[in-house]
Amino acid sequence: MSQPAFSTCDLCDANESDASGAFRVLSSGLVDMGIARAFCGAVFTVRAPEDNSRVREAVNSPGAGRVLVVDGGGSLRVALMGGNLAAAAAKNGWAGAVVDGCVRDRAELRAAGIPIRALASAPMRSVKRGEGQVDLPVRIGGVRVNPGDWLYADEDGIVVSARPLI
Repeated sequence: MSQPAFSTCDLCDANESDASGAFRVLSSGLVDMGIARAFCGAVFTVRAPEDNSRVREAVNSPGAGRVLVVDGGGSLRVALMGGNLAAAAAKNGWAGAVVDGCVRDRAELRAAGIPIRALASAPMRSVKRGEGQVDLPVRIGGVRVNPGDWLYADEDGIVVSARPLI
């Protein structure tokens, strides 16, 4: 897969005077857990309160180059994505994933070939209660992320915009 041609630093410079709130920078606490590669795409959101049922449904559906943004509430207790879900996301055309929570099976995440950013890794899998919601505004590290926003991630950070920037 070819690398997207952008730099989050350049995107920040070009949008530094945006006072509308349409351009936002996510927390730098999210680290590479899959392959370390820049990625971007339209956002699809999932709220997953220590239950990855909706995450599983999302990655098993066509990604169409979108970025999966998972609001795990910053929980460090259980993993919301592991090797099987990362492989499904890669197979189904997701551009990448951002998880405000934990992942697991890091070697499998890298082998899946999809970029994933998360807070940490945790060996415990999540419960499956069928809870969670999709396609609604979420907050990641205190920053609002809306379905349909555009997310850009590279080695310098992650930015979100209400409109495509490249």
